[in-house]
Amino acid sequence: MLISNRTAFGLTIEAPAKVNLNLEILGRRDDGFHEIDSLFQAVSLCDRIEVSMAEEGEFELSVSGTVELPEDESNIVTKAFRLMQDRFALKGGLRVELQKRIPIAAGLGGGSADGAAAMLAINLLYGLGQSTDALAELSGEIGSDLPFFFSGGQARVTGRGERVEPIELPLDYSLVLITPELSISTADAYAGLRMGLTVRASQFSLACCRSADELVDSMLNSGNGFERLMLDRYPELAIIKQALSDSGALLARMSGSGPTVFGAFVTRLPADLKVLTDREGWRYHEVRPIRYPVVV
Repeated sequence: MLISNRTAFGLTIEAPAKVNLNLEILGRRDDGFHEIDSLFQAVSLCDRIEVSMAEEGEFELSVSGTVELPEDESNIVTKAFRLMQDRFALKGGLRVELQKRIPIAAGLGGGSADGAAAMLAINLLYGLGQSTDALAELSGEIGSDLPFFFSGGQARVTGRGERVEPIELPLDYSLVLITPELSISTADAYAGLRMGLTVRASQFSLACCRSADELVDSMLNSGNGFERLMLDRYPELAIIKQALSDSGALLARMSGSGPTVFGAFVTRLPADLKVLTDREGWRYHEVRPIRYPVVV
């Protein structure tokens, strides 16, 4: 997460989306969750969150931007505040203005990024002195993807998402994100896998990934465990993936449980790609992979 402005009483955070460069689903665990092995990469598409302190007992959340979200207790930002309020007996309140740019329920982790940003802001504004490791562990009580957003933007994520190993990956490429107007439940996606309890070994290797070409070569030995299921259910995802491949993407893949599909381009982006994928309700973003400083 990137702090773009900070004062004595408030701060502004750019909360980035993430893509799953790969997502191996290794099996169902005894606790009912699924074991994953995935490379999470933060990208330059960000929500903006302005957070300031308020009087005790006061909490105010306003949401604006390209997507609509509830502003009640179901919002993950509200959940993050309630968790921190309870855990640290906060004596003050909070005002949050959330400008949404990341598509919701799209496999891009926008909600998780917002929740993590709220926790970081509370930690800094209230001087709680919690380390990023401590915040990451606490954030897992809200959702499995939140711990990643305390990592610096690049990580190998395992377990059910709570084990985050920061890594360094190449940044010398561009990504095109295309999100069709589909609603895909992550829970339903996992239910459709019908996997057993056996956890198998992961197949991809990061032994030699010094350039984007080498990274793509490594990712081609892996995949997204949801992709076959989702492409069968939603033919438009296959159309997007094929359009990206035909336009020169070295890697075209679904992120998370979808519906966003990304294409990785090492050379200049084709000028006609947006036209080829310009359909009603489809959202198109050109982004870069990013790293960001870890803030404590």
